[in-house]
Amino acid sequence: MGATVFVNGTVLSSYRADAHESRAVAVDDGRIVGLDADALALRDAADEVVDLAGGVLAPAFGDGHAHPILGGLEKLGPQVRGCSTVAEIVTCVKDWADGHPEQEWIYGGSYDAALVPEGLFDARWLDDAVLDRPVVLRAWDYHTVWVNSEALRRAGINADTPEPPLGRIPRRPDGTPLGILQEPGAVDLLRPVEPGRTTEERVEAIRLATAEYSALGVAWIQDAWVEPADVDAYLIAAERALLCARVNLALRADPLRWRDQVPDFIDIRRRVEELADPLLTAATVKIFVDGIVENRTAALLADYNDVVGDRGLPNWDATQLAEAAVVFDRLGFQLHLHAIGDAACRTSLDIFEHVERTNGPRDRRPVIAHVQLADPADLPRFAALGVTANFEPLWAQLDPVMVGLTLPRLGPEREQLQYPIRTLLETAHISFGSDWPVSDNDWRPGIATAVTRQTADRVPAAGWTPAQRIPITEALEAYSFGVTRQAFADATRGTLRPGTAPDLVWLDHDPRRRDPHDIRSIRVLGTWVAGTRRA
Repeated sequence: MGATVFVNGTVLSSYRADAHESRAVAVDDGRIVGLDADALALRDAADEVVDLAGGVLAPAFGDGHAHPILGGLEKLGPQVRGCSTVAEIVTCVKDWADGHPEQEWIYGGSYDAALVPEGLFDARWLDDAVLDRPVVLRAWDYHTVWVNSEALRRAGINADTPEPPLGRIPRRPDGTPLGILQEPGAVDLLRPVEPGRTTEERVEAIRLATAEYSALGVAWIQDAWVEPADVDAYLIAAERALLCARVNLALRADPLRWRDQVPDFIDIRRRVEELADPLLTAATVKIFVDGIVENRTAALLADYNDVVGDRGLPNWDATQLAEAAVVFDRLGFQLHLHAIGDAACRTSLDIFEHVERTNGPRDRRPVIAHVQLADPADLPRFAALGVTANFEPLWAQLDPVMVGLTLPRLGPEREQLQYPIRTLLETAHISFGSDWPVSDNDWRPGIATAVTRQTADRVPAAGWTPAQRIPITEALEAYSFGVTRQAFADATRGTLRPGTAPDLVWLDHDPRRRDPHDIRSIRVLGTWVAGTRRA
């Protein structure tokens, strides 16, 4: 691989307000070998000269928490995400099913749970689309599925089915299942009878997803929910050179069988390391500490505002969680904990404190993903324990889900505590992600929301919980350097300076100098990952 010289633009060392700006940069084998005059001196001998045409070359972005396989698989089934009514979803599913008679099970995602009160969808509505084949649709939150009656019948889920551990089955007054399965304990009741996606479908999903990310200028993705079937698909995709972005696999620890998973996780990491593809790693273990607010499975310190006595659904026994975290940490895995509710956040911090006390200090960079609700008393513990708070900034707005489902659950006092991005930015490490396909994988609207705490329509005028707004430079850094640090790569890929080997993005304008809402109009003109142009 020969040298590439970038000229006629602005080269940013970072997105900080005081970032060093150059006019040219030379890259050889992915490593920066010169800036300005030193770069221009290599122009004549370079293999390629890229004319930036007045644009900006900067560190590529990352996604600190996403589900690329799930996002790619959505493209292979009925496209219900854009549907705005139940009738539209039913028609979409019916049309897709009619066009794919060979599909025994119909999978799709992800519908808007706020379309009906309480997010409780009825199986009989989907029966109007398909009666003789099972239909399984993921909600936008990916903690809930909506199925038709045939799916319930094949899985043997009926009025006599007991409530599963770590899951919920909403029911009609007569005890029959409504058609909604909440959290893995209930969703997994389908597994014994469903075929699931094929390996080739998963490989294609990975190709589609990483290509889409690269086109957005995103070079590193934390896949935050990896099952065994996904691992083979990733290895095949890497062997076929189908990856267009770096992906780190976070292997999901199952609270009911995590001990049996330990040797499997060790073997998966070994297989990935032996492949020696710079775009694929398996360094992380994912733990769902709780669920989500919208279906009342997030673990709260006090009752839900609309259901007295309900404080959510913790996914783990506390003793088992502490033991599992110690074991996986001792094996060298990074811990990545999903925590939405304030009780789950406190539990996660307690776990990290226990892990450090038990296993001793090291550079472990634990992550708490989402941090939707945290008790103010717990926020200083992030810095004390070296925890990265991974936020999905697009969620910090008064969108229909927030207004229709979240706020009625939490009430006015806890509303003000949601997504404390500014507070943790000032004291601890933060990174940004999308949780795609739960929400948009495009960093641009996420930046706008982090800076304004407004919807795309600029509502409310002063921003929602405006004290937690952050400067645009810090938001860009959270989507770039913050994610790079989360990935243990800040020393080599965090900034553009001689000797580093960063991933690069070419933008048509400097995003630091745009109105936050106008960032959506900035175009990504190119992305280089591991020294190779991927988009």
